[in-house]
Amino acid sequence: MTTQLRPLSTGELLDRTFSLYRSHFVVFFGIAALPHLCVLASQCLALAFQSPGTPMSGVSRTFVWGMGAAILSIAVSAASHAATVIAVSQVHLDRPAGVMDSFSKVKSRIAAVIGLSFSVGFLVILGCIALIVPGVLLAVRWSLAVPAMVLENKGIGDAMSRSTELTMGNRGRVFVIWLLFVILNIGFNWLLHWPIEVAAEVSTRVALHHAAAGWQVASLVATFLSVCLVGPLATIAFSLVYFDERVRKEAFDLQLMMKTLDAPALQRAPA
Repeated sequence: MTTQLRPLSTGELLDRTFSLYRSHFVVFFGIAALPHLCVLASQCLALAFQSPGTPMSGVSRTFVWGMGAAILSIAVSAASHAATVIAVSQVHLDRPAGVMDSFSKVKSRIAAVIGLSFSVGFLVILGCIALIVPGVLLAVRWSLAVPAMVLENKGIGDAMSRSTELTMGNRGRVFVIWLLFVILNIGFNWLLHWPIEVAAEVSTRVALHHAAAGWQVASLVATFLSVCLVGPLATIAFSLVYFDERVRKEAFDLQLMMKTLDAPALQRAPA
């Protein structure tokens, strides 16, 4: 049954977000987990270099590891977001979607999405330095830049401009969605880390110092699970916002319907 595209209220949009996530959990979890395994592996490797047997040689190496991990995290998050946008577009329009298929469809755009993520992230950080509010406003304004880049094959500047255009007039709703998922992410992350922190504190008090590295690894795994389980939800939501804004402002539902109706006729047309 083809998805019926129509303007959605915020409640309907969130309901559809969780519905798509539940019905295609394996796909969305796999898209998030596959690239983030690289981050988990690099973090475990850094932890091994920091172990008592092989101490880090000064602050410089720690800084290099930290910067490398941050850059890798942004890169894999960008790749995951791009593939998730593709998967959402497929399932939202009643088409088959898979983990490797989603990455395959977006592989030529991953470098551009990484560049977009760095550009937006840098400007948002600068805005946050200027009393927080400008950074929040920029984040809201460019929330649809990744879907615009991936689905419309736009460059970095054009994708940011396209997001500005699509969010115009509905940025209050975008902010509410951002806020909800930030709270959800913080809460779920705390829920996973709290028992680990308690257990680590108990082991320290009973002098089980040899278990410290194990609890650090457990904390890294908890972060990995939090990213993979909760991270896709925001991307799904903003992909749906992208479609919703196009339906509202560009009659995207009618465009899609006409293409669907015209396709059989085009296939039957004589060469």
